[in-house]
Amino acid sequence: MNVIEVAHLCKRFGKIAALDDVSLVARQGMTVGIVGESGSGKSTLARAVLGLQRPDSGSLRILGHEIVLGGRMPRELRRSVQLVPQDPRHTLNPARTVQRSLWFHMAAQGIRRAERKARAHDALAMVALTPDYLHAYPGELSGGLAQRVAIARALVGDPAVLVCDEAVSALDKGVQAQVLNVLSELQRDRRLSLVFVSHDLAVVEHISDEITVLRRGRVVETGATQDILRAPKDPYTTELLAARTAHPPLQGDEEG
Repeated sequence: MNVIEVAHLCKRFGKIAALDDVSLVARQGMTVGIVGESGSGKSTLARAVLGLQRPDSGSLRILGHEIVLGGRMPRELRRSVQLVPQDPRHTLNPARTVQRSLWFHMAAQGIRRAERKARAHDALAMVALTPDYLHAYPGELSGGLAQRVAIARALVGDPAVLVCDEAVSALDKGVQAQVLNVLSELQRDRRLSLVFVSHDLAVVEHISDEITVLRRGRVVETGATQDILRAPKDPYTTELLAARTAHPPLQGDEEG
């Protein structure tokens, strides 16, 4: 089943084509990695999928539903596609406890008050955090713990898709591996689909089933991860492969 279908999406900012005829498919239970250097259009594509960016043309389908470009995405579909941000310490309100942040997010999604406590506990358990963290403030959390809370916040509405926009780039290498491990387990256990956006091909290759390579708003290559790593077809992909940094393998989940 295709949970996201992007076809011929275009978006310009003045004379700059942020997206130029971009197509993408994300299937249930799979991870699509979107990789490219700064300015390649990765985040613009992620924001379009989340309903936060209005494309100029093309089409977008979420869970089989056609999204009207320029219109507001229905709340039910917005619940189905959730963001894991780059640095949660910039998106978690420092004046709110983790519990209040989770409850505020659930209220915005139309989740009944009677359900919120159980959903908050379940979401923390999914990212290997105890209920004690509900009473913590963002400033009391390490980067890795804050990112787990951000993932839990994305999970409280039981989404079908997580859009991870540079979700581990603000973390050091060891903690990156821990967070990637959490995401991989969620994908496997809950049949989640991930759209994983990163400039770091070394990160993308460790979590993605398929990779789409963007350059200056255009798709230059797409395919199964191992196929692209073994035999890239575009010189730009070859450059990214040559420049990628070593990344620790996914390993046991220990907070650092």
